[in-house]
Amino acid sequence: MREETEPVPPWFLSLGYAIGNMRISLVTLTSVIPAWGQIGPRHEPSLNHLDFESSLMVQPAKRGTSIFPHYAQSIRTFVFCCFTLLMSGSPLHAASPYSLARFSADVTIPLGHRCMGVLPTKSTSIDDPLYAHGFVLLGPEEPIVLCAVDWCEIRNGAYDQWREALAQAAGTTVERVLVSSLHQHDAPVIDSTAAQLLAQVGLEGELYDEEFHQQTLTAVAAAVSACLDSAHPITHLGIGQATVQKIASNRRVIDSGGRVNYTRGSRSGGNPVYREAEVGQIDPYLKTLSFWNNDQPVLALHCYATHPMSTYGKGKVSSDFVGLARNRRQLDDAKIFQIYVSGCSGDVTAGKFNDGSELHRKQLIDRLYKAMVKAWRDTKRTPIDQLAFRNTQLQFRFHPGKHLTHQSLRNTLEDTEQTVEKRILAAMGLASRQRVEAGQGIDLPCIDFGLAQLVLFPGETFVAYQLLAQKLRPTSFVMCLGYGECWPGYIPTDANFDEHFEDNWLWVAPGSEQRLRTALQKVLIQP
Repeated sequence: MREETEPVPPWFLSLGYAIGNMRISLVTLTSVIPAWGQIGPRHEPSLNHLDFESSLMVQPAKRGTSIFPHYAQSIRTFVFCCFTLLMSGSPLHAASPYSLARFSADVTIPLGHRCMGVLPTKSTSIDDPLYAHGFVLLGPEEPIVLCAVDWCEIRNGAYDQWREALAQAAGTTVERVLVSSLHQHDAPVIDSTAAQLLAQVGLEGELYDEEFHQQTLTAVAAAVSACLDSAHPITHLGIGQATVQKIASNRRVIDSGGRVNYTRGSRSGGNPVYREAEVGQIDPYLKTLSFWNNDQPVLALHCYATHPMSTYGKGKVSSDFVGLARNRRQLDDAKIFQIYVSGCSGDVTAGKFNDGSELHRKQLIDRLYKAMVKAWRDTKRTPIDQLAFRNTQLQFRFHPGKHLTHQSLRNTLEDTEQTVEKRILAAMGLASRQRVEAGQGIDLPCIDFGLAQLVLFPGETFVAYQLLAQKLRPTSFVMCLGYGECWPGYIPTDANFDEHFEDNWLWVAPGSEQRLRTALQKVLIQP
């Protein structure tokens, strides 16, 4: 006669669920197991003698016989295994509502391409490749995309193109796509609106290679779409931070006569005035936000507020010391995806500690890498029990300087006697001015995990805004990313404007501080 396998009774499955979600004491289990042992064979399970395949299998029962004795050994073994998991700190977990998909794409510019938008020396060699690294956060709401790009800036119409393409690839809305440039200077500035203005005066392709850009964006979007099929469940969020030694210093320096200037650049360390000046206002911490599937790390996102250059302008394309430190960290464990983003660092450089030499570049790489390792070692995990997304729009006024009026910018753009670099800068300014006049705002998005918040700032926001954001949530872990929509250029505080901060990369008007402060209060509001 053919034997038939009986189904596992519902109470058996319920038992497993209960044990997986409750801490059951040893006394309780040891008092229960002997009682079940009276039903079936007297055999106490042990890790040394357990045959998992045979003992966990429900034996077939013949028709007309009681099946209960056949479950006894399996029940006792099952309970023992659950107990072992519980005592080892690895309880059975309910499925997480969240998952995370990781993506990466090569975005290295070709040779002969302009760097930083206005540098006269175009790319002559590739020291190391440029990448777009990111993730898609999936859950009950629409997906959230974060993409960190090894480019100097993405601005105006090009920023719209990136967010629209990645939103379509991830199946989400544009406002839930966060694109952040790392701001390396041996890398491109992409501004499609400025490129159109340049083409009108015979300078097509001078700012960037539009065909290359479209191919690159298509590749990044394809990477986003493809990664959705291999998303990892995430149950925990990790937070850690470490003090970074001898990298960041503020541009602001007071000279021997008591005069304030903002001239300490990224490689000013060869000048004793800049090398010996105080560090100034910085955020000394590198912050690491990580995503985990129980005790398995999936991704680490590192953020530090400094300009990311050791040297630049020689045509050698590179992700510079921040990208090289990230790459080195990736080699430590290939299973943990590493992403680096630049914080609010418009007025922060490595200039006190760096003279542009190869020796100093290696030192900067090593110091940043060590901070990443330290932040990871100090990481504390907590279950993800909430996730909220908030967004508000910023409306900056355009800078009122006479050199930035519509007519002045147009005149420079059309003047063939001007250098190509000055005409490019005029096109970028005119593109931004047109955007402001059209009433197009800038999104200020925030991902809120309860114990931690991630905020994306526009342009070269000064570090004081990052410190302000942290003060708005003093008991929380606030990670501030810079270089989102980059058309504003530098975004100084009122105090910086009062000290007559000026630069040709400054397109916002005085009074921007209150607008940004109000927007921060909206997205960082306590739940």
